Amino acid sequence: MSVYLYKHQYYNSDIEAYMGLVYKYNFPKMDNETIHKKVYAELKIKNPELLEANNSTSEKTIGENIYYKMISQNPKIYEEELQLFTVKPFYNFINSVFYKIGFSASASTFIISIVSYFLIVFLIFLFLKGQLSNVFLALALTILISLFKPLLEASRHASPDVLACLLLILSVYFTLIKKNLLITTIFGMLCIFTRPDYFVFYTFFLLMLYFFRKNFNFEVKILLFSFSYFVISFGLIQFFNQIPWSVLFMNQFTKVQLYPISHPDVFNFLDYFNVIKSSIFLEFNASYFPILLIIIVSVLSSKYSLNKKYVQFFSLFLFIIYATVFIRFFIFPSLVSRMMLGFYLLIILSLIFVLNSKEQLFRNFPTKK
Repeated sequence: MSVYLYKHQYYNSDIEAYMGLVYKYNFPKMDNETIHKKVYAELKIKNPELLEANNSTSEKTIGENIYYKMISQNPKIYEEELQLFTVKPFYNFINSVFYKIGFSASASTFIISIVSYFLIVFLIFLFLKGQLSNVFLALALTILISLFKPLLEASRHASPDVLACLLLILSVYFTLIKKNLLITTIFGMLCIFTRPDYFVFYTFFLLMLYFFRKNFNFEVKILLFSFSYFVISFGLIQFFNQIPWSVLFMNQFTKVQLYPISHPDVFNFLDYFNVIKSSIFLEFNASYFPILLIIIVSVLSSKYSLNKKYVQFFSLFLFIIYATVFIRFFIFPSLVSRMMLGFYLLIILSLIFVLNSKEQLFRNFPTKK
């Protein structure tokens, strides 16, 4: 499947920006016009349709059908476009490393997604083999999860989503299974440096661990240590970020601006409210969250008593995932499946875990309040 994904990559519109940052990281003195020329010369061979205006679909955001065509024609617009994507420094760093190894600029932007896909599937198999004590069942479930549409979809994109998913799963694993907050902090920081919006989840996650700290033998100072580093990671990204959230929101969801930094539209709360109101039900209903919520409620209510501590823990853990998604929606009102991949897999693996090995995680938990 990894080989298939490599041979059938989807050249999404963000690839041109990530390719430009690859050149900037590897050739700091290269001028913007040269970068622009090299990027679009390669894309013209790889996917010429990316450079054409898309008039076949109706515009949800004013000007989106011609935006990327204008970027391909104007180096100045392209230079400012790059600044929208510098908020994912770890992903951009990994891309630049692959370019140094010898991959093309376009391949460098998506090869990490395929590597992350492989590692996620491999880790899921090891996890299931340990939880189910049945290699054949673990293999069968792993194959099914490896064909999970959001996982395959994300792995075909030049985006940080699969890498962020891998780092998220590793950080939760080293917290709940290995109970090692130091390694958790490292993976959590890298996850935030890959997708800054995961800071919301880690804030809730550490708050939850504070209430269950005695069950995991976590000291308060260690939890504060982890949280402080998460704050520093998120703060560093915001410090070097040149584009405020309001400009990004207006440019993405109301009217695409050719110069998002030079001449930004003034943030309009009424426009913001209309975007949220018009998309909230559609986005949630089109996602996997409603069906997963039905499964969560069925599992936790029918088989387990909420009076038990481990049920309370998992109920709270799944609740903070939904709370994170909800808060994130008000910041960036889109629930594209590849962006939600990490949360989907956490929910699925958590349900498997709570059904099969509660004793391992909750050996110190009392059975009653």
